[in-house]
Amino acid sequence: MPLEALAYPMREDIAATINLQFAETDAQSFVEHVLTEHGNVALVSSFGTESIVLLDLVARADRNAPVLFLETGMLFAQTLEYQQDVAEQLGLTNVKVVRPAAEDLKTKDPFGRLHMGDTDACCDIRKVLPLERALTPYDGWITGRKRVHGGQRKQLDLAEVEGDRLKFNPLAHWSGDEVRGYIEAKGLPKHPLISQGYASVGCAPCTSPTKAGEDPRAGRWRGQDKDECGIHFIDGKAVRA
Repeated sequence: MPLEALAYPMREDIAATINLQFAETDAQSFVEHVLTEHGNVALVSSFGTESIVLLDLVARADRNAPVLFLETGMLFAQTLEYQQDVAEQLGLTNVKVVRPAAEDLKTKDPFGRLHMGDTDACCDIRKVLPLERALTPYDGWITGRKRVHGGQRKQLDLAEVEGDRLKFNPLAHWSGDEVRGYIEAKGLPKHPLISQGYASVGCAPCTSPTKAGEDPRAGRWRGQDKDECGIHFIDGKAVRA
């Protein structure tokens, strides 16, 4: 039965089964399972400070797997360069750059200053809406979210249901040490902003270096009651804080 024909309760059952069956499975095997057994699935990647791990796992499984890169128009120049370098080094052949709709920017943020007064609205037109459109042809998507990020991510499972799609988090249970260890062991390129104190990287205006002892995402929207952009949902509601 095609995934798009599955009723919501059936997707919930599939997610629950996955969380039990693959709880002790290594991430590489889980990624391979997701890409081969769950229909048309895309990896959504920010090409941020930890993204290289999941990008490498996907490349090892299938270099032609679709990778959606949200280019908000406000990313660091270092991230844009890193994205191109990583895609070339890993041999990823199906990276799709997802951008905000020109009409949305024209009508809602013509001067590129919306983030100064309403970060949620800015995230909506630069991340949420573009991703919704880009995910239309897919049955599910893969994310790099982890419990160690804290906040709303502390209870993450390997699989969850979001609307009419399954969402997979292969690194949900990984620690920061495991992420760094994998990068070192595989000799993977590091995001250039890591050396400047950035533990997590998003849009330049809303990202700051992380201080010692802080959660990895503490530098995102610092000083605001917000630690998510809204592309992830819980109980049907966009996650902001």
